[in-house]
Amino acid sequence: MLQRKLIQKFERRLKAQRFSVNTISNYSSALKMALKEMKQSGVKALPLELIERYINYKITEHNISHSYQRNIIAALIKYHDLVLEKNLPAEYLYPKRKQNKIPDVLSQNEVRKLFSVITNIKHKAILQTIYSGGLRMSEVLNLKVCDIDSDRMIIKIRQSKGAKDREVMLAEKLLSLLREYVTEYQPKEYLFEGQKGGKYSSRSVQQIMKRALKKSNNTKNATVHTLRHSFATHLLESGTDLRYIQEFLGHQSIQTTEIYTHVTKVGKSNVKSPLDTL
Repeated sequence: MLQRKLIQKFERRLKAQRFSVNTISNYSSALKMALKEMKQSGVKALPLELIERYINYKITEHNISHSYQRNIIAALIKYHDLVLEKNLPAEYLYPKRKQNKIPDVLSQNEVRKLFSVITNIKHKAILQTIYSGGLRMSEVLNLKVCDIDSDRMIIKIRQSKGAKDREVMLAEKLLSLLREYVTEYQPKEYLFEGQKGGKYSSRSVQQIMKRALKKSNNTKNATVHTLRHSFATHLLESGTDLRYIQEFLGHQSIQTTEIYTHVTKVGKSNVKSPLDTL
């Protein structure tokens, strides 16, 4: 009970500092998981040695990504600062920045096969929403029913990375699937909710992707985020201008988007989601 109140206080103070909804959610989730796995209440400052052992454990046993490692450390530092009012000099545990490399992607045939083996309509809707608009995991989990605009055929992404809102295309195929899903599941607030209400968990989405890859006999080292990379790559392969893809992905810098490939110009009004070409 006390830990819950402390975490709620943490979230309130992050909000007061105008952190984005996604960042608050990511920090809160990382903090809760870290406290649980380190068997700490969060009432007292954590020893640096314990945090270091925990990070090494997560790297060795769970092969966590650079970004998730940064989230854990940032969350712990902020929690100590804003809630415990203590200085936690853990910056040395931030991972070195990775050199940009061409991301792994799935071909359109592989994406088509991946979706075809998923029989649960909710599971299929989650992954197709990610691929349809190139969403991040946190973005799809934060979607609310009202963010689906079928009149304008867009999905509204609110308070995304960098605390910016954006709009992405809504594929015709996805809209049809979402209508079936909403009729069956009747979500109240979030588009994709857990069994007890509230947001669906990221771990569950990862498991959906893992099972679908195995069932479709795909041996690539793909993750949920691979669908976002595949979205961008498939748009480029269809001749979409890189700057439009930058907007769809919500990249602040064109250099981040340039990792995918060269620019080929095409009118933005002619751009369609790759989901509709499957």
